[in-house]
Amino acid sequence: MKVESILQSKGWTVETITGGASLAQAIHRLTSAGIGALIVSEDGETVEGTISERDIVWALSRQGDLNVADCMFRGGPVCTPETLVQDAMSEMTRRRQRHLPVLQDGKLCGLISLGDVVKHRLDELELEANVLRDAYISRR
Repeated sequence: MKVESILQSKGWTVETITGGASLAQAIHRLTSAGIGALIVSEDGETVEGTISERDIVWALSRQGDLNVADCMFRGGPVCTPETLVQDAMSEMTRRRQRHLPVLQDGKLCGLISLGDVVKHRLDELELEANVLRDAYISRR
């Protein structure tokens, strides 16, 4: 199973914000979209970093008046639509990153969260269990 299958079900829309935006703007974007992270990008295609709810809380606890570039996570892992879901999950777990930008031909095309990956895996396991149950019942 590939990351593309997650994006096909959740959508390819990605919320971005510039590094010069204020944290207040980032908070407004996160809450109005009902999401947990934004991709930091000046042009909407390249990934400069990510900023999550957690990044904002940590930054504000240390210092009050900051903008997005001051507290975003830089240089994190990315994946492509062709990345295997299991590889994406491993990378997110290993790096302790809950959001993974998806790039196609070097341009931003999606964003997956650890929750998306877990939901997809649970759906996959449920399907496998149903197939096995049906196969068992039909053999009786």
